[in-house]
Amino acid sequence: MESFLNTKWIATAASIWIQCTSGASYTFGIYSPVLKSSQSYDQSTLDTISVFKDIGANAGILSGLLYATVTCRRIRLLTGPWVVHVAGAVQCFVGYFLIWASVVGLIRQPPVPLMCLFMLVAAHAQTFFNTANVVSGVENFHRFGGTIVGIMKGFLGLSGAILIQVYDTLCEGDPTAYILILAITPTLTSLLLMPLVKIYGTTTVDDKKHLNGFSSSALVVAAYLMVVIILDNVFTLPSWTRIITFMFLLLLLASPFGIAAKAHKDSERPSIETSPLMDDSEPMPTKYGEYHQIPGEPDRFKEVASSSNENLSNDHLEDGIDMNLSRAMLTVNFWLLFVAMICGMGSGLATINNISQIGQSLGYSTIERSSLVALWSIWNFLGRFGAGFLSDIMLHKGWARPLFMVITLATLTFGHLIVASGFPGNLYIGSVMVGICYGSQWSLMPTITSEIFGVRHMGTIFNTIAIASPIGSYIFSVRIIGYIYDKMATGEDNSCYGTQCFMLSFFIMAAVALLGFLIAFALFLRTRRFYRQIVLLRSRDS
Repeated sequence: MESFLNTKWIATAASIWIQCTSGASYTFGIYSPVLKSSQSYDQSTLDTISVFKDIGANAGILSGLLYATVTCRRIRLLTGPWVVHVAGAVQCFVGYFLIWASVVGLIRQPPVPLMCLFMLVAAHAQTFFNTANVVSGVENFHRFGGTIVGIMKGFLGLSGAILIQVYDTLCEGDPTAYILILAITPTLTSLLLMPLVKIYGTTTVDDKKHLNGFSSSALVVAAYLMVVIILDNVFTLPSWTRIITFMFLLLLLASPFGIAAKAHKDSERPSIETSPLMDDSEPMPTKYGEYHQIPGEPDRFKEVASSSNENLSNDHLEDGIDMNLSRAMLTVNFWLLFVAMICGMGSGLATINNISQIGQSLGYSTIERSSLVALWSIWNFLGRFGAGFLSDIMLHKGWARPLFMVITLATLTFGHLIVASGFPGNLYIGSVMVGICYGSQWSLMPTITSEIFGVRHMGTIFNTIAIASPIGSYIFSVRIIGYIYDKMATGEDNSCYGTQCFMLSFFIMAAVALLGFLIAFALFLRTRRFYRQIVLLRSRDS
C-alpha cells in the first residue's frame, strides 16, 4: 500500500481531484447577486470586485516563486509541492470565509477596498493549487508536457461545472451557503490530498498509455457534465434526480485513482522496466529542470541554437541553464508570448464575461443564456485538453508547438466575427469556437514556456505571462465592450437591444485576435529551428 501511495500515478490522481475543486473563480455568477444585494453595491462596484477576482486568479507570480523555492534541492526543510498547497488552502479558506461572514452579517459590512482584498485573496488561492499541480505534473511526465498540462488545465476548466453541480445538489438555490462551501471544499480537498502530490524522477514505457487513460476519464466526465447541464436547463431536474446524478459524477471522478492503481500494478510486472525511452511517444528532448536555448536569445547561450543538425546530441541541448523570470523578461520571445496572450486570453475572457448580456440583446431566452454560460466550461475544457494532447502528438510528427497557437488564434478571429454578425443562432457557434480557442491558450502557453525557458522556473514565468488575461479582460470588457454598450443603450434601465450593441466591439476584438495570430506566427518563426532539433533528437533516440 505504501509503495502505491508513493508513485507519480497516485500523485497525478490526487492533483486531478484538487484541480476539480480549484475553479471557484469560474462560478462568481452564482453568488454575485447575493453579494451585490447584501452589501448594497451598484453594478460598477460589483464589476470592480470581479476585476480583483480575475487578477487574483491569474496573477500567480508568488505561487511560482514559492514553488521554485520549496522544490529547490538545496533546501532541506519545508520542501515539496505540499507547501504550495498549504499556502493556497489558507488563502482559499480565509478569503471565502470572510466573504461569507460579510454576506450573512457575522462581521460588519467591510469597505469596498477591503471586500476587493477578500476576493483577491480567495481567488489567488487558485494560482497556488494550479502551479503545484501543473508544474509537478510536467516534472513527473517531462516527456509528455503537453498532455499532462492539458489534463490538469482541462480538469481545472471543468471544475466550474463540477462546483455548480455541488451548488445545485447541496445548496438548493442558496448562494450564501455556496460561499461557505467554497471556503471549505477546496481547502479540505487540498489539505487531505497534498501529501500525495510529489515529484518523481522515473519514466516507464507505459507512461503514454496510462496518461491516455487519464485523458479518457476527462473526456467522459466532460461529456457527462454536458448531458446533465443540457437536461437540467431543458427539464429542470427534481432534487432526487440531482442527488443521483451527483453521486454518479463522484463515481466518474474516482476513476483516476483506478487508473493509478492499474498503472502501479503494471509497473510491478517484471516485463515492464524503467526506461528513458518511449515506444510510441513524443518525448521532450532533455531532462526536466534544464534551460533550452532557441534562436534569437542572448549570445552567451547560442551554442545550442548554432549547433548543426548533423552534430546534434543530448549534450548540445543540456549545456544551458534554466532561465529565471528576470532573465526571461529580457528576451523577445517572452514578450511575444505575453502580447499574444493579451489578444487571445483577454478577448476570450471578455466574451464569457459578457455572453449573457450579448444573448439578452439578441433576444435569447433565459434558458438559452443559462445553457450558453454553463456549456462554456465544456468548450473551455475541450480547448485546454485538446490543444495539449494534439500538440504532443503532432510535435512528434515534426509540427512546432507554437504553430497550434497560430492556428487557434486564427480560429478565434473567426469566432469573434461570428459573434459580431448577429445572425440567428450565432452565439451557439461563436461560443463554441471562442471557448475552445480560449481554453487552448491555457494549455499551450505553459507548455511552450517550459520548453523555451526550462522547467525550474516554469511556475513563475507562466504565471507572469498569465497576467495578460486580466489585463486583456479589463481593456476589452471595460474600455471597449462596456463603453460602446453604454453609448448604444437607451431607456430607463440603460439596456441595449439589437445587433448594434456588440457588433463594433467584436469586430475590434476580431482585429485584436488577428494581431495575436501575427505575433504568434512571429514566435513560431523564431522557434521553429529549436523545435526541429527536438524532433531530430527524438527521432534519433527512438
